[in-house]
Amino acid sequence: MNKVCIVTGGSAGIGAAVVERLLREGYQVFNFDLAPSGEGEFVACDMADRGQVEQAVAEVVQRCGRIDAVVSNAGIHFSGTLENTTEADLDRVFSINVKGAYYLLQATLPTMRAQRSGSVVLLGSDQSLIGKSNSFAYNLSKAALASMARTTALDYAEYGIRANAVCPGTIETPLYHQAVQRYCDRSGADKAEVDREEAALQPLGRLGQPEEVAALIALLVGDEARFITGSLQVIDGGYTAR
Repeated sequence: MNKVCIVTGGSAGIGAAVVERLLREGYQVFNFDLAPSGEGEFVACDMADRGQVEQAVAEVVQRCGRIDAVVSNAGIHFSGTLENTTEADLDRVFSINVKGAYYLLQATLPTMRAQRSGSVVLLGSDQSLIGKSNSFAYNLSKAALASMARTTALDYAEYGIRANAVCPGTIETPLYHQAVQRYCDRSGADKAEVDREEAALQPLGRLGQPEEVAALIALLVGDEARFITGSLQVIDGGYTAR
């Protein structure tokens, strides 16, 4: 019987790479996203809507009878200091990045607890560990996800459930390119030059790729990582080692 995994935001970027990788490893993968794309079994779901998340999880449980792994990847980016982040901006970032993960775990943990097994991976960021300028709301949300991984790991270890956060650095995804383009539109900077500057900031001299993050996530949800829980797994080309 194939193991069952839910991936949120699996239609693009890191999420799509995770879906593809887990399918290759024999999982039955459900992609919770707003629009279908790529592989896996698509389930339309707005992660900011508790009712939709609960219904989507119920559909998976009804069909499969179990949930072996959850990868909470859906998220949005927002640039701004504390003063120029409105309350509406903060609410929008937290509604997806933090509350979406909270809704997902509240809906899936009872099934994993009953079967006394399961693995949770939350997509944090290098900003789960360090601060970055002009990133108040996003930075705050990623620090919250790191905390969520640790507390969930402690609260559910007795049920055989593991929880970890993967903390990517600068990864070449559509989200990355959109953020850089917005910066260039505001500042007049040349995008190719900004891309080169971003790559040069990494000790390994390049941007990370979604497939590299997916490989780490595949390890964490699998049995080979059965003694890893409550950890923040950094994959950032050495950026936070400075």
